[in-house]
Amino acid sequence: MSLWISILFIFTTFVIYLGMRQLYQLVRSPLLNPVATTTLLLILLLVFSNVSYDTYMLGGWWIQELLGPAVVALAYPLYYQRKKIYIYRFSLFAGLFSGIMMGIISGLLYVKVAALSPAYSATFLPKSVTSPIAMDIAAITGGIPSLAAALVILSGIIGALIGPVLMKYFKISHYLGVGVALGCAAHGIGTAKAMEYGEEEAAFSSISMTISALVYALVLPFCIHYFL
Repeated sequence: MSLWISILFIFTTFVIYLGMRQLYQLVRSPLLNPVATTTLLLILLLVFSNVSYDTYMLGGWWIQELLGPAVVALAYPLYYQRKKIYIYRFSLFAGLFSGIMMGIISGLLYVKVAALSPAYSATFLPKSVTSPIAMDIAAITGGIPSLAAALVILSGIIGALIGPVLMKYFKISHYLGVGVALGCAAHGIGTAKAMEYGEEEAAFSSISMTISALVYALVLPFCIHYFL
């Protein structure tokens, strides 16, 4: 029985995403980002059908497992754009440094002002890292791994929705700026958005996501230990 439930939810998620992607391609509104709209529709479907999250994950787990190969596949544009990455290496690391510092500092300020408990602070701070790393950081520092994963997804969706609007407002159109901004702030979901712009943006977003995740994994535990 669980096998059929698993297949049902994989099929349902796939069909909803295809429909939302088609709608997004027709309207091209940032508010209709297919990841965000698919997530919203799935939540509504589970709530109104009274299906638990654990039941959904019988099938959703298989989709989640594809995240690893999908991230590895991002090495494809990265390899073909390696010469441009080398040319802009100093600008790339300058952008990454500023993005990571702003992410850490703004996160620490927020948890201090909001007076969050240490557990929730450790859960909130890895919001700009990919889900597996965020869950590990939360587990190591006394946070809540499942909630950390949810916050990562939420921050990625918000970044993919608001990022293009802000870049258009501030006239940021160079592929370096677009890629670094989306990859550093919105990780995998932002990189998926960067792929809509072009291969150069996808390459810079991919390397930004990777390096920022590595730096966060090394730095955040110390920040949480000494500043919270």
